[in-house]
Amino acid sequence: MASLLDFEEPIAPLLEQLEKAKEIEKKGDVDMSKAVRDLEKKIKVQRQEIYKNLTPWQRVQVARHPERPYTLAYIEAVTGGEFIELHGDRNVNDDKAMVGGFGMIDGRTVMFIGQQKGVNTKLRQFRNFGMPNPEGYRKALRLMKLAEKFNKPVVTFIDTPGAYPGIEAEERGQGEAIARNLFEMAQLKVPIICIVIGEGASGGALGIGVGDKVLMLENTWYSVISPESCSSILWRNWDNKEKAAEVLKLTPENMLENKLIDGIIKEPIGGAHASPVEIFEKVKEDIIRNLQKLESLDVDKLIEKRIRKFSNMGVVGDETV
Repeated sequence: MASLLDFEEPIAPLLEQLEKAKEIEKKGDVDMSKAVRDLEKKIKVQRQEIYKNLTPWQRVQVARHPERPYTLAYIEAVTGGEFIELHGDRNVNDDKAMVGGFGMIDGRTVMFIGQQKGVNTKLRQFRNFGMPNPEGYRKALRLMKLAEKFNKPVVTFIDTPGAYPGIEAEERGQGEAIARNLFEMAQLKVPIICIVIGEGASGGALGIGVGDKVLMLENTWYSVISPESCSSILWRNWDNKEKAAEVLKLTPENMLENKLIDGIIKEPIGGAHASPVEIFEKVKEDIIRNLQKLESLDVDKLIEKRIRKFSNMGVVGDETV
């Protein structure tokens, strides 16, 4: 049975019944097809009810679901396996938390870049839980400049709890590496599409998040800080993380309302992990549709619109005393 989040517990008994019914049918003793159909229908209805009004904190939980597809799964799906991963920043080493390379989608070559968390405990350690070091951001920039050289669009998948906060990362220039990416991405001479597929935390996410189109999956979050860290700063504990998630306005709807993103990709009922094939197809369609629009723009116009979009974000007050 799939891992359930705490607010999904009401469907646990139905899932158990469904597994038992399928097991009986597999053995061939009894025709359980009607019972299976009825249970699947009940589960779908109950999931729809649960997911109809998720709180911001519940959205954060869904975005972190351990069975949720990660960057490499999206790349594999949208390219049909036509993907060549490229490694290293040509300076320090190859950061496993940041992946990227050329892939084919709808007959066009695209540079795909994104954070990769790892699908099990061993791989999560190998991928540093999706927290890139400075060399990860420098690798990403190297790949973007390579795409620019060959006039190929860039698609980034954002899914990180933040850039790695270790002392060694700061010693190697974590802040500078992220700042350099913001500067260079703003002026890159090819279309850039950024998609938040899970967690979008702080500068770690923004380091590959400057694009002509910034999209978020329905059950993801994007914020300057995680709810837990915000709670620990304001209340000196994690007990108020749900309240923090509410006031941070980190959901896709909040982000779209504040004009910080350009669109929301609807997920299957139960989240992206409930039907990966369906979400892969939706993401692919959105990438193709947006690339077709962006590729028709003149390069100077493309860069001008990108810079203007990010310059218009936020509020500036001019108060004289």
